[in-house]
Amino acid sequence: MTPAKEKELKLLANKGRMNIIRETHACNSGHPGGSMSSIDLMTYLYNGEMRIDPEDPKNENRDRFVLSKGHCAPGLYAVLAQRGYFPEEDLLTLRKLGSYLQGHPNMNTTPGVDFSTGSLGQGFSAAAGMANAEKNVLKKDVNVYALLGDGELAEGLVWEAAEYAAQYKLDNLCIAVDVNGLQIDGETKKVMNMEPIDSKFEAFGFNVVKIDGHDFGEIEKAFDAFHALKGLGKPMAILMKTTKGKGVSFMENQAGWHGKAPNDEQYTQAMAELEAEQKRIEEE
Repeated sequence: MTPAKEKELKLLANKGRMNIIRETHACNSGHPGGSMSSIDLMTYLYNGEMRIDPEDPKNENRDRFVLSKGHCAPGLYAVLAQRGYFPEEDLLTLRKLGSYLQGHPNMNTTPGVDFSTGSLGQGFSAAAGMANAEKNVLKKDVNVYALLGDGELAEGLVWEAAEYAAQYKLDNLCIAVDVNGLQIDGETKKVMNMEPIDSKFEAFGFNVVKIDGHDFGEIEKAFDAFHALKGLGKPMAILMKTTKGKGVSFMENQAGWHGKAPNDEQYTQAMAELEAEQKRIEEE
């Protein structure tokens, strides 16, 4: 990755974090913590990996993305707005009556959303079904990506989908797991310890890579590995070590920010920190 591309991605992701804060503050609800931890991955997907066209969002030959941890919609919406699927000012209508940007993504109302998600585990299953349809039924060169949370892995449906993906040799399927270690009830290892996650996915027939989910160079290498292994009949799982609430000091590694919006004072502090980071990146 060139320094210029990395700088571009950092600026986009940090702006995405600012928009997450704006969205959740405007509606006084939502899920900022997991949106902030996974925004780097989604920024890379939509600006460096997926074959998409915001001018033709329903193109049959586009790559697909499924936000399996659907409550992190503020992050997805921030990225979609940046890519031109809809105006950025609409982000401030999050969760408001009549808005097409609700608390979970809706494929019937929101441009750029490929599947409606909310119930944890179901998004991964849908992504596996999409990948099977594209590869084995339609015989198309279409990749399907899905983003899961580490707390979501406690859902049995996740492992049924993993079995299915391996059974049908879905090497056009790439999932990423946001391993931030926290969920709504606290530490994932205390609520339901899913470690060792890597060994589990390997046992289910996946190629597995572990990365720093905030390092764009490592994210790029993970997707390079996905493409290098195409044709071998194994789906890919990218396990990303991340920080919940990344980018805002008082939100980082705090389970309480899983599903809570910042008040006016917290909004001001968060935006000041993120604006300072934006300036720092610009001056690199």
